[in-house]
Amino acid sequence: MTPAPQRLFIGGEWTEPAHGHYEVINPATEEVVGLAPEASRTQVYAAAAAAREAFPAWSRTRPEERAAILDRAAALMQRDVAAHAALAQAESGATTGTARSMQVAVGAARFRRYARGALEPVEEAIAPQINEAGPMGGAGVFGAVAVRQPVGVVTCITSYNNPWANPAGKIAPALAMGNTVVVKPAPQDPLSVYRMAGALAEAGVPAGVVNVVTGSGPEAGEAAVDSPDVDMVSFTGSTAVGQRIAEVCGRGMKRQLMELGGKGAAVVLDDADLDAAVAGIGTTFSFYSGQICTAPTRVLVQRGSHDALIGKLAAYAGRLTVGDPAAQGTIVGPVISAAHRDRIESYVELGRKEGARVVAGGERPAHVGRGFYIAPTLLADCTNDMRVVREEIFGPVVVVVPFDDEEEGIALANDSDYGLIDYVWSGDVARAFRVARQLRAGGVGVNTIGRNMEAPFGGFKRSGVGRDVGSYALHAYSELQAIVWPG
Repeated sequence: MTPAPQRLFIGGEWTEPAHGHYEVINPATEEVVGLAPEASRTQVYAAAAAAREAFPAWSRTRPEERAAILDRAAALMQRDVAAHAALAQAESGATTGTARSMQVAVGAARFRRYARGALEPVEEAIAPQINEAGPMGGAGVFGAVAVRQPVGVVTCITSYNNPWANPAGKIAPALAMGNTVVVKPAPQDPLSVYRMAGALAEAGVPAGVVNVVTGSGPEAGEAAVDSPDVDMVSFTGSTAVGQRIAEVCGRGMKRQLMELGGKGAAVVLDDADLDAAVAGIGTTFSFYSGQICTAPTRVLVQRGSHDALIGKLAAYAGRLTVGDPAAQGTIVGPVISAAHRDRIESYVELGRKEGARVVAGGERPAHVGRGFYIAPTLLADCTNDMRVVREEIFGPVVVVVPFDDEEEGIALANDSDYGLIDYVWSGDVARAFRVARQLRAGGVGVNTIGRNMEAPFGGFKRSGVGRDVGSYALHAYSELQAIVWPG
């Protein structure tokens, strides 16, 4: 039985949507998960106005009070982890382990992290400066302090690939810094974000500090960006949409944090441990079914290791169990929608036409009936000018391009519109770091796809603007104010 239709969360009240509801579809079964609300432009503006009204009081709350609310919210999210994970799995298609550990658990962990973040110092002392007498006043020793202040009202527009971790990574640091938020989740899986809002409300967040609005089309998102009450937009999604948002922000001089597309280069040098490289690259086939901007989707391998790597990657893809994400042993679930499955399949067909060789996958799994499934796909004999190599596919598709020497590998890696996270595999750590320093990417993994969750995260080039994660997220959701006084 379909749950009761979801209502909007505006100004601390659960509000009926002006435009009714739309169906949220389970990508594994094509069944209806629930009914999400269609907000009108007027309702989105009302959410932003509620956030504006709540901002003065919330920004002046003691950091300890903000920390306590974020901590309580994290505990409430963890309390109901089973129910939250079941919903996240149903609307996103994540496997059971991913829904519990990488979605809900990471979302709760981010609220705990920024509960601590609310207590981090916001003042930084600046060395005194001795000034001689002049037109600006008498001689003296001038002290100064740089103070981080909240930006104001922040619109958080989140991606569909993780309906818990991604919103939490925006909402929690924004609230910790004293901002208020309007959250516009991805239309494909917004119901989890309403669960998050419910936990925050139960934890005692004041009315208007957190608002959630949704819609299946562009209206709600556009209003959340162009509202005059919004001071900053934090967006995770495609580069094309990010560019349109940036244009609107530019007209209003709104602050931006943009985490956009990626086409991660995995540079595999001839002295690399190929099994380790395959284990890392193979996550593109399995983790979120390749629907992750940080995936090592573009493999650049030194020619001496090319054939061996292709063989190992093909074998890895062939061992992966594709099917119902709720079933034990499933590694690869569905992609988010029929439209996205069709888009990925069109890229695979384009690769064939461009001259790529399909080594593994390339078609829908024969044993799967309903649902939006793609077999893990490996394309070889690729060149750097192919669209399948240059454009973000956002699915379980890996392309392989050979190179002759280190300099060519670096040049190929940097010959991209994107620069989010790249990877280097080499048995010589000094060599790997030398290559990493020359890659034009916001992050580089050396012999790993792992991340340090206190390290800055963001991209070069068309992969984004700004940095978040760890304390860098607190900086992203703040403005710097200088206060100067005579000694």
